[in-house]
Amino acid sequence: MTNVWCVRAEFGRFARAFVDGGFVAIGWLEHQDLSACAHRDDLQALYRAAYPQDTSNIVVGQQVGQIARFLLEIAPGDIVITPDANTELLHPGIVQPGYTFKTGDPSCPYPHRRGVAWAKEPMLRSGLSVPLQNTMRSSLTVFGVSQLDEVLRLVGRAAEIPAAKGTPYDPYAAVLEQVLRLDDKEFEILVSHLLTALGFEGSEVTGKTGDGGVDATGELNVANLAKVKVFVQAKRYKLGSRIAASTVRQLRQAIPFGGQGAFITTADFQRQAFDVALENGFPRIGLVNGRQLVDLLVEHWDDIPSAFQDRLSLKRGLVLA
Repeated sequence: MTNVWCVRAEFGRFARAFVDGGFVAIGWLEHQDLSACAHRDDLQALYRAAYPQDTSNIVVGQQVGQIARFLLEIAPGDIVITPDANTELLHPGIVQPGYTFKTGDPSCPYPHRRGVAWAKEPMLRSGLSVPLQNTMRSSLTVFGVSQLDEVLRLVGRAAEIPAAKGTPYDPYAAVLEQVLRLDDKEFEILVSHLLTALGFEGSEVTGKTGDGGVDATGELNVANLAKVKVFVQAKRYKLGSRIAASTVRQLRQAIPFGGQGAFITTADFQRQAFDVALENGFPRIGLVNGRQLVDLLVEHWDDIPSAFQDRLSLKRGLVLA
């Protein structure tokens, strides 16, 4: 069975070396060839000898666990993802057979390496489901990714997903059909409630129906470390449609200096729209498509006013009431 893993490259610092060199790598036990290690216990003994200052069993267990995953659990044919220095990009690849121990590489100091056949194009983090985006935020260097079916689709291996018995049920489409029952103004207000649930302060509806500009605003306060004013466009589009880059560009023109944008919709976006949303020198715009909107509603359903819950005829878990 295929598994999916993430191996970080020190916040993307060595991601280019990974991709150009056809490998992923880790740096613990940098003076020890691990070819002969067949069990986690072997690694734990080596780790305790190399890092006697780590006396906490919790710390040792976490670090050895990551080394063991890299060396013993990641298998040929598995999918590996490494985040780029550009945090919007994620590089997927297929793990190749074998382990190598290589020192003295000026492009990357990590000696423990697994071969990878990298995909030609990176994935956009903003195009992932909300659960997968949350998974990729893990602080670990080596960890498993549970959203296998989604990753298989993203890397063009959807044929490996087991076929469902009977007529497949699409919960995302079912929920979005209910959301599309809202009128434009109701949808904008729902988005403002969602912004508040996400931690935005002073979320309010500002736009006029059909104005093509900013529909809602909110200020994200991150533990008093940073405040970001976000200007939101919230638009209902029929399922299956894709929003053009020109539409996203119109929102960008309405964002003042120092602000950022968000485009939240029931539909999806053309690939060029992501390029506009992330273009250097302009305010960043987060793009939230219909499936991501459903993910966010699932996470924050209890924070949505009961009037909207009733209006959508949905109950917890976003199933029809």
